[in-house]
This record gives sequence, C-alpha cells and structure tokens, in this order.
Amino acid sequence: MDVQFPIYSPEHEIYDPLFEEKNLRVFIKRDDMIHPFISGNKWRKLKLHIEQAKSQGINQLVTFGGAWSNHILATAAAGAQFQLKTYAFIRGEEVSNPVLSMCKLFGMQLHFVDRESYRNKEALFQQAFPAQEAWFIDEGGRSDLGIEGCVSIYEELKNTYQHIILAAGTGTTAAGLLKAIQSQSNDTQLHVVPVLKLGDSLANDFKTWGLASKNLYLHADYHFGGYAKTKPELLAFIQSFVSKTGIMIEPVYTGKMMYGLYDLIKKDQFKPGSHILAIHTGGLTGFLGMYEQFGALPGI
Repeated sequence: MDVQFPIYSPEHEIYDPLFEEKNLRVFIKRDDMIHPFISGNKWRKLKLHIEQAKSQGINQLVTFGGAWSNHILATAAAGAQFQLKTYAFIRGEEVSNPVLSMCKLFGMQLHFVDRESYRNKEALFQQAFPAQEAWFIDEGGRSDLGIEGCVSIYEELKNTYQHIILAAGTGTTAAGLLKAIQSQSNDTQLHVVPVLKLGDSLANDFKTWGLASKNLYLHADYHFGGYAKTKPELLAFIQSFVSKTGIMIEPVYTGKMMYGLYDLIKKDQFKPGSHILAIHTGGLTGFLGMYEQFGALPGI
C-alpha cells in the first residue's frame, strides 16, 4: 500500500509594521496545513518509518511520549490511515485528556509507565514486543529516518530565503533542514529556537548526526522556563500574533519560535533586504493543555 498523501504546505507572506521598518520580508511555511492530526513535521518524521515497517511486513507501530504529545496523536492517526496498529508508552501517572481520547478513537493502545522506567525506552519496547513484531519509533520521531523525512521541507521551497527559523524539541526537523542546506552548499542561515532548557546541547546532537555547525545558529534564550513552560509576555505575544494574522500558533513550540523571530528582528539580527522563512511545525493541539492560561489575558 502506498503511504503517500497530498502535501499542502504553502509559503505565505506575513506583514507587520516592524518588518517594514527593518526592510525585511517574512514568510511562513504552513506545514500545519498538511493534515488535521498528522500535521507539521509529524508526518515528515513518520513517513519513512511507516514505509520501512510496511516493507518488512510489520503491522504495528510503537512509540513514546507525554500525555499531551502531538507525536503520539499523529502516530495514532497515521496508523489508522495506513492500516497499522499503534501502541504508545505514556510517561507518568495515568490521566485522561482530549489528546489521549483522540488517540484511543484512532485505535491506539496506551500504556502508562512511571518516569524512571520510561528512561529506558528500548527495554520497555523489548519487554512488551520480544518477537520483533512491532516497529520502534522514539519519542518525538527522533531518528535518522525522521531526519531524512524532514529534508523534504527544504526541497519543497518555492522561493529563496537568506534565513530559515524553526522551533526544536528533539532537533530532528532542524537536522533535516540543516542536512538539506549543507548538501546544497549555499549560504542560507538556519536559526533554531530550542523549546527546552539547555538548548545549546543540540549542537552536540547535530555533530553526532554528522552535521557541521556551518549555517547553524542556536537561539537558546526563548524557552520561557523550559518545555511547556510559559510566561505572561509569551501568552500576550501569541494572542496578538493570532489575532493579527489569523495563523494559529501555540505556547509549546511555534509560539516560542515566532516570539524569538520578532525579538531577533527588533535587535537587528537580520540584514535589511533579507527574506526570512518561519517553519510552522504544527502541533496545534498543544494549545488544549494550556488554554486556561490564556483566560487571564485582557480581552480573552
């Protein structure tokens, strides 16, 4: 069975008086429009895993994540679409929420594990599936296959950009873009906004993947306290951006990335006349776990 489906991820220009003041043109690649649930970089990181599993006659995907994981939901939806069973180890105590309910709706089996056991994902997988009857996908889709799948983001671009910026968790998507940029031997600068503390450590991961630091800029000061952490200024920025552009972003990934982009522009980090592309990596269901925080904002 073919695991292709049409990719719709246009490049939209967005406008702001700040961009005009700094003589910059800013665009956003809408990977969030690829699929309602297998959106953004999730499909790109899963595609080659699904192809490999099906080619080897394996009919079950096994993966890992937290209770609000977009990757878990995307895996569940992809499994349903391509007739594969799905199973997920969920970090932490058993809970119920809208994301996990959707996963179950797509037919995914969920198994909650304590945080200590969760650290050894390979052991969990081998204990539950000793006969190699399932396909292992690491948390967030982190893998060489995931990196290769994300190369396609760059290959699809319709225009030329001096700068590309995106959020990073595992760094898989950023690694795919960096690999594509360096293979073309061009001068495009890749700006990565880690959403976890100690995001500078991603530089070592890129080295492990055989990628040079050329073309790479890590901006590790926009995590707002760590993964899924926020501050009032981030929430206010997201509300302003969404209301002015009609483009939905959320506090875990894309909100931090866009906040970082605006801040870098204010600080004159980009040469006038530059064209900048922001990658919308989807993950909009992340808003569901944090919507109450927006209730305290004026006008909401």
